[in-house]
Amino acid sequence: MWYLCVFYHRLLDYRRPEVQSLAELFGGPGAGDAVEWRMPENHNVDSPFHLVRLPGDERLAAQIANRSLLVKGIYELWGQGTTYEELERAVMAYPEERKLPYLTPESTFKIVVDSFGKVISFQEQNDIMKSLTYIPFKGRVNLKKPDHKFFVMETDDYGCNNGLPPVAQRTVFFGREVGAADRHLLPTYQLKSRKYIGPTAMDAEMAFLMANQGLARPGKLVYDPFVGTGSILVAAAHFGAMTMGADIDIRVVRDGRGPDCNIWSNFEQLAIVTFRHLSLVSKTPEYKLPEPLCILRADNNVPPWRPGLKEVFDAIICDPPYGVRAGGRKSGGRKLIKGTVAPYTVPDEKRDSHIPSTAPYSLAECVHDLLHLAARMLVMGGRLVFFFPVVREDGVANPAKYPEHPCFRLLASCEQILSMRYSRVLLTMVKVGPYTEEVQKAAEERRREFRENHHKWMEEGNLHSAVFSPADQAAAAADGKPAIDRDSKPKYRGKYV
Repeated sequence: MWYLCVFYHRLLDYRRPEVQSLAELFGGPGAGDAVEWRMPENHNVDSPFHLVRLPGDERLAAQIANRSLLVKGIYELWGQGTTYEELERAVMAYPEERKLPYLTPESTFKIVVDSFGKVISFQEQNDIMKSLTYIPFKGRVNLKKPDHKFFVMETDDYGCNNGLPPVAQRTVFFGREVGAADRHLLPTYQLKSRKYIGPTAMDAEMAFLMANQGLARPGKLVYDPFVGTGSILVAAAHFGAMTMGADIDIRVVRDGRGPDCNIWSNFEQLAIVTFRHLSLVSKTPEYKLPEPLCILRADNNVPPWRPGLKEVFDAIICDPPYGVRAGGRKSGGRKLIKGTVAPYTVPDEKRDSHIPSTAPYSLAECVHDLLHLAARMLVMGGRLVFFFPVVREDGVANPAKYPEHPCFRLLASCEQILSMRYSRVLLTMVKVGPYTEEVQKAAEERRREFRENHHKWMEEGNLHSAVFSPADQAAAAADGKPAIDRDSKPKYRGKYV
């Protein structure tokens, strides 16, 4: 059956991949690839209204909608039209055997009038509901907990200067709700209520989207090699997955900001209520999530895993440092990399207080090490989900520059525009090939090249200078290109069709 899938109008590139990942999660292997999409007539691809065909019954549609962050609801579409007269004819033509089971006298129902890009007054909503007399509702109205919810959804021409996708023609939909989103977890897990956060802590909504792309669920082991304050692992733990993390900074892993303000406290977080003059002042949400199995002080460039260990994790989900807000670091220090100092062993009596020296970590080397780690440590069919920064050329990201690996197949690339100069793309990969000796030897040779040409890679992969260097207005004028106006932003940055 084709369902009407209504999305929230945000993170447009992430919407369809999330649904396909959740179909894979609840429908089994291959279900994500079996999802089909098409647009309603005269609708832009960035419209919140999409038609989806799922490889399963209504239970799969309800499970996807209930877990999704970007799906507002999934509906059995009874009819649509450009006017309410056309809508009536379409609903009347819908098969009776599909409608009557939800219109029985024993059932309760509720009708909701919704819109996109416009406001429908309360009086207009009442008039629309009264016009639905051609549908033989026989049950009782229940506005709190109805057995069935029916939606009238309307979109109309709302102009072109409000940042919304263009509307070619007015459309009215009528359908029965199969599943609806549950976004209560976003205010519960918002960063401002966390005990321990850092300057690069992942936004709660994005962390949950990444966990969905990684198919986090009970019985799965999720690893974050750049754990930081643990935001991604918190999202994975909420969905029941076992978690592990690592970070090169021992102060983040071990100390935090004290015994009650560290990574562990984000998982143990208890409800704290304070009162002033007998009124509620603040409340810290209660998490009580299962703690990570362990948090390692480890360097992804010098992996700590014993020889022969592989295929341990079901998913690796992370946000590697790419040098814009925080630069990557690897073990060694400048003198060790130059070869002026030989490798050393820390004495046992100094191990507890020793902070190892580190050196800058280029983006290319960081991503190479991440892909090699995932090829070795992910189970077959496991997922690698990570952000990759790209410099925007002529207002678009270049997919040809995405990293590749013989053990992985790219499932989805979801762009999030951060500025007019660069964006970050959430890459979702699945492991399809085994970790062989040939793959290992190629990785070792590549790592040797990075080590021998450290300064070259640091200069070539310097994303910070590409993002923050001042625009050369004179060169732009000489090439006949318009100079960049920092105050001017496009009204709509989606795709026009």
